[in-house]
Amino acid sequence: MGGLFGVVSDSDCVADLYYGTDYHSHLGTRRGGMAVRNEHGFHRAIHNIENSYFRSKFEAELGRFHGRQGIGVISDTDPQPLIIGSHLGTFGIVTVGRINNMAELVAKAFAGRSYFSGTSDGITNPTEVVAMLICREDSFEAGIRAAQEAIQGSCSLLLLTEGGIYAARDRLGRTPLVAGRRPGATAISSETCAFPNLGFDTAYFLGPGEILFMTADGWEQRQAPGERLQICSFLWVYYGYPASEYEGINVEDVRYRCGAALARHDDVEVDLVAGIPDSGIGHAIGYAGERQLPYSRPFVKYTPTWPRSFMPQNQAMRDLVAKMKLIPVRRLIDGRRLLFCDDSIVRGTQLKDNVQILFDCGACQVHMRIACPTLIHPCPFINFSSSRSTLDLAGRKTIKALEGVEDRDLDQYARAGSAKNLAMVDRIRDQLHLSSLRYQTLDDLVAAIGLPKERLCTHCWDGSSYY
Repeated sequence: MGGLFGVVSDSDCVADLYYGTDYHSHLGTRRGGMAVRNEHGFHRAIHNIENSYFRSKFEAELGRFHGRQGIGVISDTDPQPLIIGSHLGTFGIVTVGRINNMAELVAKAFAGRSYFSGTSDGITNPTEVVAMLICREDSFEAGIRAAQEAIQGSCSLLLLTEGGIYAARDRLGRTPLVAGRRPGATAISSETCAFPNLGFDTAYFLGPGEILFMTADGWEQRQAPGERLQICSFLWVYYGYPASEYEGINVEDVRYRCGAALARHDDVEVDLVAGIPDSGIGHAIGYAGERQLPYSRPFVKYTPTWPRSFMPQNQAMRDLVAKMKLIPVRRLIDGRRLLFCDDSIVRGTQLKDNVQILFDCGACQVHMRIACPTLIHPCPFINFSSSRSTLDLAGRKTIKALEGVEDRDLDQYARAGSAKNLAMVDRIRDQLHLSSLRYQTLDDLVAAIGLPKERLCTHCWDGSSYY
C-alpha cells in the first residue's frame, strides 16, 4: 500500500507536509519520506519506519527543511522520494501503486542503454522506472501520459518541480487522489482525512488518469480524466481511514451501511455485537443499530505501539502483531453469546486465534459476520495482499480442499447462496471453530458503497476487472 501528500503554499509548507504525510501512516509501515524545494534546490530525507513512527523519525530534522512546496510519502515498497536530474529539469517524485510488467520495462530500458541506480536485492526501484518513462518525453505531461500507458497495474504519482507540483491519478483510478484548498495554499492527498486539522477544505477528487498542475493559487488541468473508473472497493471495506472520503463517499458511513445490510439478512440470537478493532468497528455499529442489539467491546486494541497486522512484511511478525494488539475483556465475554463483525478474512489464521481466545474466556457462542464476500482472487493491481500466494487465501485454499484443484468452478464459489458457495463458507466456519459464519453479498456491498458496480474494482471477490 502507501499514501501520498503534497503541498504548495505562499509561505513555508514544512509543518503541513510533515503532518499531512503522517496522516497516511495507516497505509504503510516500511518507509516514509519527504522532499521540499526552496531557493537552494531540493532537500530530501527517507527513513525506515518499521520500528518507529513517521513523526518520531522526522521530528528531529524538521529544522533542516524549509520551502514553500514539498511532497511526502508513506511507502511499503521502495525508498522515496527520488530526486531526478533530467532534460526536463530536476524534479522530485513519489508514487503509489503496483507495476506488474517491471521486468519488461527494465529490459527495454537496458536495450536502450539506460541504467538504474536505485536497486535493493537486485530489484530496480519502481519509482525510478516511472521517472525513466517520464523523462523519455518532451514534457512532464507527455511523460506522465506515456508512463501511465506503459504501466500494467496502477501508478498514482506526484512530481515536485520548480514551478509547482504535478499530481496524476493512475489510469483507471484504482488509488485515489484529492485536492484541498485554503487561502494561500493547495494540497494534494491520497486521504481526505489529512485535510481538516491542517485547515484545508476538500475541493476536488481527481478522475482516473487525470493530471493537475498545482500552485499556491490552485490548479490547472493538464489532462482530463478518462471515462472508465475502477476504484478499489477495499478502500471502504478495510484499509481506508474512517474519516476519509473517496469519490465523495465517506468510509465510516459505508461501513455502517455494510453492517446494516448484514443484519437485515440475519436472525441469530446473541447477547451483544462487537467489531474486531479497528476496521470491524464501523461494520458492527451498523449491524447493532439495524437489529437494535447492544454494542460492546469484548476485544480492545492496544494502540500505542502496535501497527495494523497486515502490514509487517514478515509473516511471523504479522502473527505476533495480531496476537499482541487485541486484549480480551473477560467480564464482557464469559457466559455470553457474541457476534463479531470484521472487514474480511484473508488467511484466517489471526481470526482463528482470536476465536479461540474468546472461547477460552468463557464465551458460549462466537458468530462472525464479514463485511465483504469471500476473497478468492489475489489483487494484481495494487499492493494489498501482494506478498501472499493464491493458496494463502482462505477461500481459495478451501476450494482446493473441496475440489482437489484450486481453480475449478470459481464463478460458482463466488456466487452468494450457491451450493458451492455455501459449502465453502461452512468449511471455513468449521476451520475457524465458529458457531456461525456469514459473508456480505457482493450486491449488498456495492449498494453500501453507492457507486455502480462497473465503476468499482471487485476483482478479489469475483475476478472481474478492467486492465
